[in-house]
Amino acid sequence: MKHSLTYYITLLVIKLKGLKKNFSEDPIDYLKIRKEDVHEPKGRFFKENQLRKFNISNSTITEIGQNKNSEQLVIFLHGGAFISGPTEHHWNALMEIAKQTQFKVWMCDYPKAPENHISAISENIDSIYETALSSYKSENIFLIGDSVGGTLVTTLTQRLIKNKIDLPRKVILICPVMDASMSNPEIKLIDASDPILSRKGVLSAKKMCAGTTDLKNELISPLYGSFDKFPETIIFIAENDITLPDQKKVVQKMKETKIKFEIVVGEDMPHIWPFLPVMKEAKTALNDIIQYLKK
Repeated sequence: MKHSLTYYITLLVIKLKGLKKNFSEDPIDYLKIRKEDVHEPKGRFFKENQLRKFNISNSTITEIGQNKNSEQLVIFLHGGAFISGPTEHHWNALMEIAKQTQFKVWMCDYPKAPENHISAISENIDSIYETALSSYKSENIFLIGDSVGGTLVTTLTQRLIKNKIDLPRKVILICPVMDASMSNPEIKLIDASDPILSRKGVLSAKKMCAGTTDLKNELISPLYGSFDKFPETIIFIAENDITLPDQKKVVQKMKETKIKFEIVVGEDMPHIWPFLPVMKEAKTALNDIIQYLKK
């Protein structure tokens, strides 16, 4: 497949920023990675369209929307290996979603590891969804998550089904991490071609988040949970991404349960490619995400 010039520029920038090096350390230097975090977005759009900022449990929710009367809500769970985030690219994606859908969007800045473990983080995510249900109909709620944000979206949905709580209308997963144990042997084969992630650092971050929880517990590894009765799900996957092998296993489980889902494959793409700045292919993918929301 022929790629745009911006694809190669993006890969060069990723290399120069040393992202792969950061995710090749054990223990991972979470304080260094957090230097890229953006908790207060800047710019005219956010100044004019931030409707409110409030707390749910120990999470900070920033509500963005151009239509303050919208009955549609996107719950946005950002990635960051459980140890960091959100970053600028998350806010930029949120901005485009808010602009083009006219929905309200909640940026959920949830507690991070190692200060917080997966049980506490999951309780926060449950509280966020419970609060959303008090103001929005479930059929008007959409869940989006990238990387471990995708982990949290998936495990939340599994718990909702298990507890017979009303489900969101759609789930959109961008390169979700499906198995925190990183034990799939295929991961080692992709590690060399992944320009962003390395198994060594990712596994270190997962251990920080898991605490005393087994890494294959479905609370942190949704691969080992059920996908039966999932709402309509869209999964964006990338070929040069160490999280791909476990996503393929999840896709097989979804096929077996016969739920409605769709896969978007990023040929030669890196992790979370729909949210990467500048790249033409990313802009196309983000537009696809927006269209899925508007359908």
